[in-house]
Amino acid sequence: MADSLWNGRTFRLLNIVDDFNREVLHIEADTSLPTARLIRCLEMLKLTKGLPKMIRVDNGPELISAALDTWCKENNITLIFIQPGKPMQNGYVERCNGSIRRELLNAYLFQTLDEVRQQAEILRLDYNENRPHESLGYVPPAEYKAKYRAYKTEKSNAKN
Repeated sequence: MADSLWNGRTFRLLNIVDDFNREVLHIEADTSLPTARLIRCLEMLKLTKGLPKMIRVDNGPELISAALDTWCKENNITLIFIQPGKPMQNGYVERCNGSIRRELLNAYLFQTLDEVRQQAEILRLDYNENRPHESLGYVPPAEYKAKYRAYKTEKSNAKN
């Protein structure tokens, strides 16, 4: 996503969303988000959340790079590209991006990138912890994930 500060300086947001429970895993904000920065974000998520088996992306220049392709292969991740001009093939992220656009980028006039990052983190936490999602049975992503883990544990214990 792209927007600008009050002085006209543009910035970009990289939003990483888990398709399973709609959790916003990370929002990265800066004036430029090249492939190396994207990989750094994924490495951070690798340490804190683990890595997925698959990543679905659009066809932005930072996403179609050989460096990202190599990193995904090294980490046993399948990289899937949506068709150009078909954003609904990545519908959960697009839905989340719409919320971020309305509730963050259109709602505030930012003077600095630090303000963007601070408000993005507040929105991310609210989105994950407090906001019920119809597709998750009207519970927030964090609660859905906790219920799923409890279910899997119960199911695993029942087998033993």
